[in-house]
Amino acid sequence: MIQFDRFQLENGLKVLVHQDLTTPMAVVNILYNVGAKDEHPDKTGFAHLFEHLMFGGSVNIPEYDEPLQRAGGENNAYTTNDLTNYYCQLPAENIETAFWLESDRMLSLAFSPKSLEVQRKVVCEEFKEHYINKPYGDAWHKMRTLAYTKHPYRWMTIGASLAHVEQATMEDVKDFFFQFYRPNNAILVVTGNVKTDEVKLLAEKWFGPIPAGKPYQRNLPAEPKQEKNKSLDVRADVPMDMLMMTWHMGGRFDENYHAADLLTEVLGGGASSRLYEQLIKVRQLFSSISCFHFGTIDPGLFVITGKLVKGISMSVAEKAVLEEVEKMKNEILDEKELQKVINKTESMICFEDMSIMNRAQSLAFYELIGDAALMNEELEKYQAVTPLKIQATAKTIFEDNNRNTLYYYSKNMA
Repeated sequence: MIQFDRFQLENGLKVLVHQDLTTPMAVVNILYNVGAKDEHPDKTGFAHLFEHLMFGGSVNIPEYDEPLQRAGGENNAYTTNDLTNYYCQLPAENIETAFWLESDRMLSLAFSPKSLEVQRKVVCEEFKEHYINKPYGDAWHKMRTLAYTKHPYRWMTIGASLAHVEQATMEDVKDFFFQFYRPNNAILVVTGNVKTDEVKLLAEKWFGPIPAGKPYQRNLPAEPKQEKNKSLDVRADVPMDMLMMTWHMGGRFDENYHAADLLTEVLGGGASSRLYEQLIKVRQLFSSISCFHFGTIDPGLFVITGKLVKGISMSVAEKAVLEEVEKMKNEILDEKELQKVINKTESMICFEDMSIMNRAQSLAFYELIGDAALMNEELEKYQAVTPLKIQATAKTIFEDNNRNTLYYYSKNMA
């Protein structure tokens, strides 16, 4: 059970404090309620661009990293379709340095043309390296646009097009910042060797004077129910054929979410999973195969993807995957097999919760989706999943009209 205190500043900043006196360290984590799904369809990649810009100097502090390093700290950040998260860990006695740094960049970035050009170049190079020049790099771009027709999950966090970041103006960047990077659109979590009263004083001192922004009312287009099976053929200079299938599944608030999560483990959770056992070990159709989902807040995608053994036809590989999927729909899962994946999930959650960094990020995420206390209920939700629930979830997800398939062919094997 993770205990925490919660309070809110007048400008709307939510603050959560979790004390752990067994460590000399502290974590300061700021989650901004903005992800790639909040971007304009013609100006994508901005949430990810900001992940970089936030380290390029703020209004009163030209360098972010140097003062933090001098205080014995380290930092990083990540962007998803749903959120942007910044975090730093440092000795608890130097925690005010983190408050000073984080509050200044929430107040305002420096917005220097040089910083914009430097970070724009970094992001553009990342786009080229990972999504244009890398084998299979465009697969997820193609799959998202195939699977989604309305919802902004149809583009990746890097952006739908390289041109959007290339053409971003300083005005675009400022508008995005002052819309989303405001105290009333953020959650500050402090964990480690800290006291709530101390955090309250520091939060009021450093974040209290920052003006609130306009309240952000998210009003995203819902993805309509998919009515037909969709597919796309791709041919590229890659070493081997790849098969990628996705099915629409519920988001974090869906009653089947935890069952769907366990279903990915049954099918693809390591060397004892069904897909690995049957399609790699026994039938030797795939050289690698995985099953996962993205844990998105809004309805997301259930994924099975694998690289084929040379000489195996795409149709044979596809048929074999669908046979395993059909078993999940038609047969009741053995209690032992289910308990195994529940135990594995439980140990993963417990292992993650050992770190004050992970605890900070989990508290921020669960507060974002409604209430940080929800993180203490996750284990019960997994333990409540039954074999019948797994089967019902499989039947719901694995409808043939709900499937999207990317046949990614190697030119060398054509």
